[in-house]
Amino acid sequence: MAVKIRLKRIGAKKAPFYRIVVADSRSPRDGRIIEEIGTYNPVTEPAQLTINEETAIKWLKDGAKPSDTVRNLFSKQGIMEKFHNAKNSK
Repeated sequence: MAVKIRLKRIGAKKAPFYRIVVADSRSPRDGRIIEEIGTYNPVTEPAQLTINEETAIKWLKDGAKPSDTVRNLFSKQGIMEKFHNAKNSK
């Protein structure tokens, strides 16, 4: 099963709000998920982002592929750097 870390939209029309979720790559965008690991609200100024870092790094180590947007959000939070450092220190 190919697993992806991606955004799931739950906001109203013209007011987006997203959950950062781990899901099977074949499931629809707002469909079945495996686990929720954070939220992202792009409407607020500055954009509000909460991520459970330990869970995100665990899923990355297990082989989950982040979408382009999630990869950018993780990079801004420093999660991708921590993941690469943990991976290369072995």
